[in-house]
Amino acid sequence: MSTTPTPLPPHEESRLIALFNAGRNAEVETLARELVRQHPQAAFAWKALGTAQLLQNKNCVEALSQAAALQPQDAETLCNLGNAQKAQGQMQAAEASYRQALHWRPGHAAGHYNLAILLNEQNRLAEAEAAYRQTLQLQPGMADAHNNLGQVLERLGRSSEAADAYAAAVAARPDHAEAWCNLGAVLGQQGKLADAQAALRKAIALNPRFAQAHHNLGIALKQAHQHDAACDSLRTAAKLKSDYVEPRQALGDLLRTLRRYEEAILMLKRVIALKPKHADAWIDLGNVHKDLGELQDAVDCYAQALAIDPHHEQAHGCLQMVSNYVPGIGASRLREQALAYGAFVNQHARPFTVWTGKLDPERPLRVGLVSGDLYSHPVGYFLESVLQALHRQAGNDIQLTVYATQPYKDALTDRLMACTARWNMVFGMSDEALAQRIHADGIDILIDLAGHTAHNRLPVFGWKPAPVQVTWLGYFATTGVSQIDHLLADPWTVPASLEAGFTEHIWRLPQTRLCFTPPSASAAVSALPALRTGHITFGCFNNLTKLNDEVIALWARVLHAVPGSRLLLKASQLGSAMVRQTMQSRFKAQGVASDRLILQGPSTREDYLQAYGQIDIALDPFPFTGGTTSAEGLWMGVPVLTLAGDSMVARQGVSLLMNAGLPDWVADAPEDYVAKAMAHASDLTTLATLRSGLRERVMQSPLFDAERFADHLGTALREMWRAHARRAR
Repeated sequence: MSTTPTPLPPHEESRLIALFNAGRNAEVETLARELVRQHPQAAFAWKALGTAQLLQNKNCVEALSQAAALQPQDAETLCNLGNAQKAQGQMQAAEASYRQALHWRPGHAAGHYNLAILLNEQNRLAEAEAAYRQTLQLQPGMADAHNNLGQVLERLGRSSEAADAYAAAVAARPDHAEAWCNLGAVLGQQGKLADAQAALRKAIALNPRFAQAHHNLGIALKQAHQHDAACDSLRTAAKLKSDYVEPRQALGDLLRTLRRYEEAILMLKRVIALKPKHADAWIDLGNVHKDLGELQDAVDCYAQALAIDPHHEQAHGCLQMVSNYVPGIGASRLREQALAYGAFVNQHARPFTVWTGKLDPERPLRVGLVSGDLYSHPVGYFLESVLQALHRQAGNDIQLTVYATQPYKDALTDRLMACTARWNMVFGMSDEALAQRIHADGIDILIDLAGHTAHNRLPVFGWKPAPVQVTWLGYFATTGVSQIDHLLADPWTVPASLEAGFTEHIWRLPQTRLCFTPPSASAAVSALPALRTGHITFGCFNNLTKLNDEVIALWARVLHAVPGSRLLLKASQLGSAMVRQTMQSRFKAQGVASDRLILQGPSTREDYLQAYGQIDIALDPFPFTGGTTSAEGLWMGVPVLTLAGDSMVARQGVSLLMNAGLPDWVADAPEDYVAKAMAHASDLTTLATLRSGLRERVMQSPLFDAERFADHLGTALREMWRAHARRAR
């Protein structure tokens, strides 16, 4: 065919235009087919045929190619040809068509827009951003371009700019439900939960059947701890779209939070049935099994997630965390797993090697704290009095900057904020962006307060944003991250014989690594309950995940050795009837009748502390010993019997009791544990005397002496900096 175009007779062109304007695309196609047969050189007829086919989702590449060959400078035809080629999977050809259209007509907004969509789909994000920005320069009010630009910016980790783009989209077109949904999601990722919920409700008002908006609203409500409303939104999202697994996965995780374990398992298994390679669902299912103390099932689920995605950071961390609960796993195995995690971190990080701070060893220090637990949480309880004392002692010499990794806050958060120079909400920031932020802030010493627990940002430490990096408080084993220089411990938790199990250098505080803030609740120490009840009541308020089969067996031996004794267990999991029944069955298998067990679920902190008034002796689980619960028990006058182990977490109880001046409550072996339980339970006079004076005793000990601890901590930080300055010179 010749490429010399000929015009279509005017009346035929008018017929085609009229049919187009009437939306009668099938008739346009029929007429255009006849016209290209009669006038094979008529570019307009080929263009009309191809456009009509495109609007009917038919293959139109041939027709539009003919039109483009006859009229190669027609940007609209070339742009439509690109769309047709893209629909056929001909990406290279489509890009060439878009670029040819823009060559002939650089101001063609649709050409830039369609090119941007293609580049985004090919993960060429920087080029896609540039193309969307060119589109908006030409057509500032194009809401879809603003919305799509926001999605590209999100993928680039620039959530603040993404929020601006979505806001521009809804300003340009207030009825753009998708842009409202995207705006709400990104605001939620930034921790702006009230604004997120408002935007998502706007999206739902515009489109009540918008499943993704209901899902995103459920996530925002969940983050705000509005759990019942979150459940409703997630269920609505799942109902609206039967194959939409994300709201079901989020609902499964939320049901676990609400301790509705049977429902959580069913929901997560349904997700896995719909999408067997959903790594996050496997992780969430593993977390349910962990809460239920089904440790091998938890390990298997995390392993399955890693088989699906070997680079899944959370799966690596969960596997590392749950291993601390498993008896007999061994320090070498834990270190091996930690090293595997560290290797994963190293694959994704590009560590800084130059920092902005001067090497003056005596200048004021900028110390950064990274945590998602800065509220009424064990980490918050241990931090409060320490930060207050550190602020009083060294507020000018040690300037604290917080990087809060999740948005929830409460009154304790406000008290912690008062002790810091700067407080940054970094929820939703990428590892690279957060590392760059910390580096730009000139932090000298960066402290991880989470380890492998929830809301941690260990991969950020792989970037080495600060010259000295430390892990402390929230975790109790090696992180495996080679860029973390020191782990804060004490002489009891990490004796020299255990150092080989850590990738970090062990920096020992002189007495204790933990200092507890006395509870504000006005719970008084009660008289010894056994004097009233006539029998000893043992108790444990720890997370039930710590109660492995060896713990149950040993505690059963204690109950058999102390006739008439009872065991009171109090934990959040015991709010579930299923869990209570399982616990009774586990003890029954060891010969302990159900009437010797007192099982209590969650309560307010004040009621929780008052519950210590029901027990005479606290029993520490193993190998994962108590921390917060033991400190609270001691403050409430209840001594804790612990079994010394061969790992940091297995020696946490040792440290607490030695610092409390109670060495005779530390057992060396299971037989010694039973013997000590019998001896202490048989001497009610000594036990009552100890109870009446224990609060005053521990308040004067290193465990509650925040001024002394802050002095030790401040000295350690200064010595770490001096050592770095010496090495760097």
